[in-house]
Amino acid sequence: MGRLLRATVLMMLVASCGSGNYSAPRNLDNACSIVEQRPKYLRAMRNAERRWGVPVHVQMATIYQESKFIGNARTPLQFALGVIPMGRQSSAYGYAQALDNTWKEYKRETGRYGARRDDIDDATDFMGWYMAKSEEILGIPLSDARNQYLAYHQGRAGYARGSHRGKSWLLRIAGDVESRAATYRRQLTSCGRA
Repeated sequence: MGRLLRATVLMMLVASCGSGNYSAPRNLDNACSIVEQRPKYLRAMRNAERRWGVPVHVQMATIYQESKFIGNARTPLQFALGVIPMGRQSSAYGYAQALDNTWKEYKRETGRYGARRDDIDDATDFMGWYMAKSEEILGIPLSDARNQYLAYHQGRAGYARGSHRGKSWLLRIAGDVESRAATYRRQLTSCGRA
């Protein structure tokens, strides 16, 4: 019994070492509080801004909407007959809620084959890459949080078709992203982090 107990404790210890801290920061309504608690987030977003040109406040507002800053966020499970799990709504995962195929495209185009969706550095670089392509292909300015979010959510082809226009719920959310980006920009300026 002693050996079994020791082996169980050792396995639990090893398993706990491998898990990341994917919990959200406290007070997600305050950009200064977020970057004070998680300075790595600001470094990652500044790196993405330097590489791709997407402002930090636009990245922050999009991550807030997509995952609430939870690194291992997934879409909800779907159930048949209310009880039988049928899989997730989509393959979206991580801070940026990147879909499997889009993530593969990103890794292939950027050569970042080891990138992980639950790593804030990789997630912000992905977001910068995606939004920079949306600017290039669709002409959406990188500072336009509302339309960048719509293209991010619907995909560039869906945005180009105007698939978002008939979705009042999505237009409301895009407005929320725009408003949050403006708030985050003001807050980051006020605490000297802009």
